[in-house]
Amino acid sequence: MSFASRYATCAGYEIHYMDWGSADAPAVIAWHGLARTGRDMDDLAEYLAGQGFRVVCPDTLGRGLSQWSKAPDEEYCLAFYVRLAQELLDQLRLKQVRWIGTSMGGAIGLAAAAGALAGRITHLALNDIAPVLNPAAIARIRAYAGQPPAFDTVSGLEAFFRQVYAPYGWLSEVQWRRLTESSTRRLPDGRVTPHYDPAMVRQFVVHEHDYDQWAAWDGLQIPVLCLRGVDSDLVLPETITAMRQRGPGARGLLQVIEVPGCGHAPALNVPRQFDWIEAFFRR
Repeated sequence: MSFASRYATCAGYEIHYMDWGSADAPAVIAWHGLARTGRDMDDLAEYLAGQGFRVVCPDTLGRGLSQWSKAPDEEYCLAFYVRLAQELLDQLRLKQVRWIGTSMGGAIGLAAAAGALAGRITHLALNDIAPVLNPAAIARIRAYAGQPPAFDTVSGLEAFFRQVYAPYGWLSEVQWRRLTESSTRRLPDGRVTPHYDPAMVRQFVVHEHDYDQWAAWDGLQIPVLCLRGVDSDLVLPETITAMRQRGPGARGLLQVIEVPGCGHAPALNVPRQFDWIEAFFRR
């Protein structure tokens, strides 16, 4: 399946993205989680491209091969990420897209679908993210993401990833190695560390209510798929109940799938998960 590594300038920053499939195919935006990169979407993107979709997988500002913010307190937040998304879609001349987002990537999609990209996002798939999140889980994520460790070897970093991302569910040996190598940067002292700007967690300090999105949820008029890891500590069962009773849930537009063997968040790397997402996007 054809794919390319590309760059675009959005909001004054160079943003990296992987571009899968034919340029004239129906477009999907696949956006990664908080401390990850667009390469997490490789398996899903390859599958969807093979089914006739074009899949664009950006690295968020401060992650992967995208530039880091020059103003972290102002720009590491959902509003700025939505601006990046809007400018990327405009440059790629994508009038309408389907959106799949893991964790933060889903929150960006929710904010965009209810705001700047209303009418352009036709289907919204949320991978273990909701309009309100469990504060204890946010504290857990901040603890490891805000102070990324450094290791003498890439193998040491991979062992760390296998531990902290165990809730992703099953990954093959090849997938664990790719996850590691696609999200590793070397420090000036020669050690390796995860490939993101640690300052991105300032979002939780400066924009402490960024992930409170009930107002956005209530305004959505499009189909929504919510994948929830059955062991997720971020999206609680009572939150799913509330989602069913308001917004798209009250309008009969919400589909919820509990993903076995996963916590926060399913890796979107196995056939069953591909099938769920493809079927939703074809609604």
